[in-house]
Amino acid sequence: MKTLCLLESVSRADGGIFEAERSLQRELYLRQQVQVEVLGLEDRYTAEDLSLWSPLNPKTVKLSGPEAFGYSPELMKAMDRKVDLLYAATLWKYPSWAALRWAEETKKPMMVAPHGSLDPWAISHSVWKKRVASMLYKNRQLRRATCLRALCQSEADAFRNYGLNNPIAIVPNGIVVPEISAVDPKNERGEKAGKRRLLFLGRIHPKKGLVNLLRAWSRSKKRHEWQFVIAGWDQGGHEAWLMELCKELDLRVESRESRVESHHSDSEVIFYGPAFGEEKKSLLRSADAFILPCFSEGLPMSVLEAWAHGLPVVMTPECNLPEGFDADAAIRVETGVESIAEGLDSLFSMSDADLKEMGARGKELVRQKFTWQTVAEEMKQVYYWMLGGGTRPGSVIASR
Repeated sequence: MKTLCLLESVSRADGGIFEAERSLQRELYLRQQVQVEVLGLEDRYTAEDLSLWSPLNPKTVKLSGPEAFGYSPELMKAMDRKVDLLYAATLWKYPSWAALRWAEETKKPMMVAPHGSLDPWAISHSVWKKRVASMLYKNRQLRRATCLRALCQSEADAFRNYGLNNPIAIVPNGIVVPEISAVDPKNERGEKAGKRRLLFLGRIHPKKGLVNLLRAWSRSKKRHEWQFVIAGWDQGGHEAWLMELCKELDLRVESRESRVESHHSDSEVIFYGPAFGEEKKSLLRSADAFILPCFSEGLPMSVLEAWAHGLPVVMTPECNLPEGFDADAAIRVETGVESIAEGLDSLFSMSDADLKEMGARGKELVRQKFTWQTVAEEMKQVYYWMLGGGTRPGSVIASR
């Protein structure tokens, strides 16, 4: 079986989608004996991140025109017509049109993975651009798909609410559970040395709910023994807006330029900047809890990473990980300020032992349901079924 994985980016510029697809495609190739080709658009991080795909060797094509549209005259030529199946993790840009053309020309199966882009919150933003894309090609691509990939049941429901009747495979993202090291970095500073750390890690974007989170943080009476670390890459100048909000709320702030590498810092909020690879792992190991009060997600890799590192999580239902609430591995909050503030106070009232136990439940949940081996095995079964082999897998919801 040979597949072509089409992406809008093969680098960190695509955030969690890059992390998720890189891991899935490598697992399919290394352990599931699926021959995988990867193709995407070039961006400013491509050259630096290509080696992270090893032993896969993605092909990239150069952009022409506005980055927001993602047009490349070379893309259609670069798409291999000899593969058995196209996997298109494309959202609203030109690669969606290219995927549609490929499927129409070859008459071969195509899976489309929207990664949360059809959720109601996502649909309601950048409306004009998405409306134009929908009319020109996106809706045709979605309807032409042999199967749609949903990361969770709520995303499958969003597909149906959008009017799509295709078969849907519910296949979540996965994670690598880190090995337990001989020295626990949290203990290097002592159990009670310095402040505890609450971590946000991801794209700094309005949909992540950081505005309401900072307002809730300023109201909490129990925050003074904690630091809030905001780590990630800025999008559209949102980070600067958040820094101004911190000034309005009279919160002591450190930026990445003035950051002190110590839990003894007196700052309440630290804008850490982007963190990738080993630096990101070190940041997760240094944290005591994780938070994601988002308005819209597909299935966030950052929460899975936090659980894999044994961290208790505070999150909204929009993270689409109800298993975390069922397993008592997360504190549930709504997106409003009051609810987030209540969740923070609940977290801040927990003992070290309680925090550790909640984090351990999250780690066990990841081991049971969200390893890449489990995810890739399921995806291979879905591919096999799409190509006409065997009965419909249990993960696939039949067409409506």
